[in-house]
Amino acid sequence: MLMMMTNLEAARQIAAYYHCLLSKEAMHAFADILVSRKYRKGERILDEGDVCRGMLYIEKGMTRQFYFKYDKDLTEHIGYEGGMIMCLESLLKQEPTRLMIEALEPTIGWEINKLEMDALASKSTEIALLYRKIFEFSLIESQIKADTLRFEPAHERYNKLLQLHPEILKRAPLVYVASLLQMTPETLSRVRSASLNS
Repeated sequence: MLMMMTNLEAARQIAAYYHCLLSKEAMHAFADILVSRKYRKGERILDEGDVCRGMLYIEKGMTRQFYFKYDKDLTEHIGYEGGMIMCLESLLKQEPTRLMIEALEPTIGWEINKLEMDALASKSTEIALLYRKIFEFSLIESQIKADTLRFEPAHERYNKLLQLHPEILKRAPLVYVASLLQMTPETLSRVRSASLNS
């Protein structure tokens, strides 16, 4: 049985993760808009054609963001405890997404609705700063990933993932890890063997 945090504990954890000191008042206001969500393994959190209405902070579990290209299932992002998942373009434009999100494990998350966060941020500079930090972190993470895929050979991509996100390599199915690193499962196996033997 998965134990869940309270709204206030979740709010504190999110603020701490993004290095934001919130006053008691701001923390309670933020906690009030958090909505607890539970997903079964394999359950779709967001489907292609849906509009992303908020961000999901992962308390427990693992999720995968993916899309289809030429009938091939390609992994864009894998998130786990402490991570925030969203389809950024769909969220900001409030337009249908081409990305999908599914739970790779039984997952508990805390949803932050965009409209409610917008309203809070317009009234509180502390919440506005937290909101900005969430987006900044997401954009920096995307840039690091794009640069890694663009400039680094397969073994360096694997080593960077091992260094930054060992949980992904421990828990996610290898076919998704290979897709995330933009390599075939065979290449991933070779790179892993070489890494273990070096």
